[in-house]
Amino acid sequence: MNNNENPLDAKDSEAALAYAAERRDNIREFVRTNPDYYISQFDNIGENANFTPTLNIMAGIFGPIWYGARGLWSWALPFLILEMLAFVQIFRGLFGDLAAEAFARIASIENTLDLRRQQLAAALESGSSKVDVYKRTVEALEAAIGGIREEAVALSEQGVTIALIGLSILIISKCIQAIVANWALEARFSDWLSDRTIRSSLPVSNIIFSALFVILIIAAAVFHYSFPGKIVILSNFPTNPEYRLFSIAKVEAFFSFCVANGEVVFDFITYGIRLILDALELAFVTTPWIVIASLIVVLTWLTAGIRTALWSGAFLSYMGLLGFWEKAMTTLALLGTAACLSIVIGIPLGMFCARRRRFYSFIQPIMDFMQTMPAFVFMIPVIAFFGTGKPAAVVTTMIFGGTPVVRLTVLGLRGVPDSVREAAISFGANKWYLLTKVDLPLASPSIRAGINQTIMLSLAMVVVASLIGAKGLGEDVLEALQYANVGQGILAGFSILFCAMILDRIVQGKRK
Repeated sequence: MNNNENPLDAKDSEAALAYAAERRDNIREFVRTNPDYYISQFDNIGENANFTPTLNIMAGIFGPIWYGARGLWSWALPFLILEMLAFVQIFRGLFGDLAAEAFARIASIENTLDLRRQQLAAALESGSSKVDVYKRTVEALEAAIGGIREEAVALSEQGVTIALIGLSILIISKCIQAIVANWALEARFSDWLSDRTIRSSLPVSNIIFSALFVILIIAAAVFHYSFPGKIVILSNFPTNPEYRLFSIAKVEAFFSFCVANGEVVFDFITYGIRLILDALELAFVTTPWIVIASLIVVLTWLTAGIRTALWSGAFLSYMGLLGFWEKAMTTLALLGTAACLSIVIGIPLGMFCARRRRFYSFIQPIMDFMQTMPAFVFMIPVIAFFGTGKPAAVVTTMIFGGTPVVRLTVLGLRGVPDSVREAAISFGANKWYLLTKVDLPLASPSIRAGINQTIMLSLAMVVVASLIGAKGLGEDVLEALQYANVGQGILAGFSILFCAMILDRIVQGKRK
């Protein structure tokens, strides 16, 4: 070693050489094929933080098959769609019958034309007064056939142009795939370094699956669009009407069994909902308006400040002056019943799920079903179990709006830092103290957001619930839709909006 050389620099050089050697070994293990090429390309890409274009001829030739075999399916699928479009255009232009649809329309019109000619001939023989009508009809049909024939000829002449467009798309797609391939593979290599469970190298099973998948998809699309109707299974899913009829019968039998054997349970649920709903309607509807309005304004002031309280007063005045007061209070009673039940059930359920991941993973699909299933669909079993009226509307609203409070309670409790919980436990906190003094206070922003979302989603069901007998502002909106009464619908809609804004500020607001 040179006497003038710094020992620290020598150690850094040795570390850099060791790192470079280890990186080359990792790249060889990751790619398995043509490692020297990928080492140079990955080094080139790694020297620049931005996108570095390179050229991978194999990726350009094999396209989605190469990407799929390498496990880069997030790249393979978009390129597969592009190449499928390109091949469809090429085969349609070169071999497809572009005028097939036009000739089918001509054949249909010719059948009608033959009938009209026979009617015209019969009218001429009998001297009917409809001769002129039949003549005009025949002339119009002949003119239509002539126009469609011209269209068919024009379409037939566009075959070369369509094929060239498809070829251009294919070439551009191949070039892009060749340019981004190494960059995408290097990103996957970086992920593989931190997670060795990611599939590496180029397994034969990957190559076979990727090739078969790509060829099957492109071939099916090409045959379907180039030769429409030739392969029936590509156009129509193989089914049988008996399948649907059998399924309908089984579903109806299941619900009939539930209704017949669960009457006591459904009556008990209806009775409980009725108790809460009647109490809230008594509080909101029969109490003098000035009392309710004052309480709402004061509550808004205490939670969100004086400015928001003034806006709440203005919103309440709008509903009162336009005659929506009673219906707005009925809506709040219905909404309050659904929201209270959702919150009373949802927060404890979220607390239970926060520390029990298996149970939460079990109920997650159920909550996904509740949120994604259209409201008009799950109204059908609700009506079967509870009939029509306000209890059924409350149950429907709970199904649609009850899941956010569970999800956000779980999210908030799981977001509590472990260090804070460990510190509380180390100072002797028991489970109840840990829950009430540590977990819930720290998770309260997320829980309040869940309560807010439940209230907003419940209010969004006001119009839908009016379809099954719920009164309130939704009834006015529904009536406006039925009779195209724009003014009434807009005014009632603003009342629903103002109810939502008041509740949102009360739940989320904090006086500073």
